[in-house]
Amino acid sequence: MDDQEPAESPLPPAILRSLGDRSYDKRKNAALEIEALVKTLQQKSDTDRICSVIALLGQDFATSTNTNHRKGGLIGLAATAIGLMPDIFLYLDALLPPVLHCLDDPESRVRYYSCESLYNIAKVARGDVLRYFNQIFDGLCKLFADVDIDVKNGANLLDRLIKDIVTESNCFDVERFVPLLQKYIRRSNPYIRQLLVGWITVLDSVPDINMLDWLPDFLDGLFHMLSDSNREIRQAAGSAIGGFLNEIKRSKLVELCPMVGILVDQCRHKERSNRLTAMIWVRDFIKLGGHKLLLFYSDLLGAIMHCISDVDIEIRQVAGHTNIDLLKFVKTTKEHFELSPLLQTLTTELDSHYIPTRMATLRWINMLLEKAPGEMKNFISELLPALLKTLSDEADEVVLTNLEVLAQISLLHNQEFQRVLNAIVCLFAEDRGLLELRGSLIIRYLCSLLSAKSIYFSLAAILQGTPSEGTSGNSSLLEDALEFRSIMVQTLSLILLTARELDELREVLRSSLEPSAPDEATNLFIIMYECWCHNPVATLALCLLAQAYDLAASLITHFALVDVTVGFLMQADKLVQLLESPIFLQLRLQLLEVNAGYHPLLLKSLYGLLMLLPQSAAFSILSNRLSTIVTLQQHTQHTKKLNNMEGPVTSNVQKRELLSSFKHIQSLHTQARQITIRRREASQSLLTLSTAK
Repeated sequence: MDDQEPAESPLPPAILRSLGDRSYDKRKNAALEIEALVKTLQQKSDTDRICSVIALLGQDFATSTNTNHRKGGLIGLAATAIGLMPDIFLYLDALLPPVLHCLDDPESRVRYYSCESLYNIAKVARGDVLRYFNQIFDGLCKLFADVDIDVKNGANLLDRLIKDIVTESNCFDVERFVPLLQKYIRRSNPYIRQLLVGWITVLDSVPDINMLDWLPDFLDGLFHMLSDSNREIRQAAGSAIGGFLNEIKRSKLVELCPMVGILVDQCRHKERSNRLTAMIWVRDFIKLGGHKLLLFYSDLLGAIMHCISDVDIEIRQVAGHTNIDLLKFVKTTKEHFELSPLLQTLTTELDSHYIPTRMATLRWINMLLEKAPGEMKNFISELLPALLKTLSDEADEVVLTNLEVLAQISLLHNQEFQRVLNAIVCLFAEDRGLLELRGSLIIRYLCSLLSAKSIYFSLAAILQGTPSEGTSGNSSLLEDALEFRSIMVQTLSLILLTARELDELREVLRSSLEPSAPDEATNLFIIMYECWCHNPVATLALCLLAQAYDLAASLITHFALVDVTVGFLMQADKLVQLLESPIFLQLRLQLLEVNAGYHPLLLKSLYGLLMLLPQSAAFSILSNRLSTIVTLQQHTQHTKKLNNMEGPVTSNVQKRELLSSFKHIQSLHTQARQITIRRREASQSLLTLSTAK
């Protein structure tokens, strides 16, 4: 502004000079004179001159390049507002813009005076100032973030005044304010956050304002404040969030769906308080929302599964209870819902690094199989690979629960039963380590959940005979496939001879060759025998269990053609140990029946087994057992003739066929091993020659 004032100035030169003076007192006195002048002009209804005064102060002073002039202009505008009093609403369009503009002034004192001027204008205008609320609030956010302490203090006073005005007003436009709230709600400045939480709380306390209608627009920002480094902000945000949740519980008209995404994201937040608070909201939403949240079940389930394995025990507990609530609701609801999104979430969570999540996931799948078996059939192809992978889980409880799911799938239809068993066999073939570590556990538990007879029948059907044609041209693959069958049969045989879950199956096999045995039992023995032929010792054990002593005695004579390896001898040793177990108690008692028709065949079988063994503990055990029988025979040899055909026997035709199957399959094993050995020797010779050169 120039030192020489225009002749037509609405203010006297003395006031103008004092208003731009560097002395605060002179500027203040000038402002008092302006206030008195404006009051006089107002009484005279001289609106033109009042407008000229405001224009002069706002344009020439408040926007001047001279700092003191800007200060004078701001204090002068405040004085004008005080002078106008009830008629201030007529001049707000001219009074406020220059004051709001100075809130961004580079000089801290100018910003302070701008804040003070705005305070005085608002104090006079009261509710009329709310037309400019967004601009004022925008300015408040800047003032609260100011580095100058005086400016911040002034901003606090202004903030309290504006809150009072809003509280007493009945025409506050929340809809216009919410976009501004969204603009600042994600700011990290602690002072702005304090301002926002305060405003949200105040507006929520106004009876005519229902902040729940706008909650989805700023809830995410409130949640982010829970992780603020300032304890007061965290507490204020937590209090506001808790208050809103209580209001939601009391209200039946709140739309929950728009907030689900926010809660799901917060359940994965790195800060504990965010995850805990979000999970509490999810828990209450499920109780309140019910079928209204059907479309969001998969998202909610994903959040729950994440928190159910949280490092924090309180979060785990809340998530656990929430999971139970949601599972019960889905299980009992009559409403239709899409399975696909749920199963996608569950399939993903099966790969979780955390045991509780994997366990909960499997229980969900099991529940869905029980609830909607017809629909679940369509998803078995997608589920099965993930479930089979979980059989290799490090935790036994996960494997057992997984087997319960697989058993539930098997109950859907015989086709699914066969599919599950085929998949398990293929898995064992690909992962021999799994077969060794978990094979027995998996098969035994399946037998306890399903029919052991059906499982053994189906497994035998899958494994019987020779490997597929794809391996016939490759000796290495053929030997590997045959070796797998042998190991698999060895595992199945050991389970059959030891596990209490198979008591019923053993009883069926013991009587499977009796004349009165049903065809189903006989067929079971035959198909198991043809499969067991891949393992000589297992085949002998099966015959002894089924009391097919004539077949067992004949088998022993064919063992001379079998490759007697260390593994073979170890299995024979194990069989001797098992003959001393309760499962073979009947066989041991039959040794006393020296006059029974089957007795010579039984003795021949056991003596044959004895002859296979090297001198060892097992040899001594069996030898001692048989020695007592020889002594018994000497005492009873004159008492009675042998009873012909007592006990189960096989017909000559059936016996020849069974022996032929054994010889054929064992010849394949021998040929495959010999071819592989020759190729290895040839490769070693070539390597030796190459090295020599």
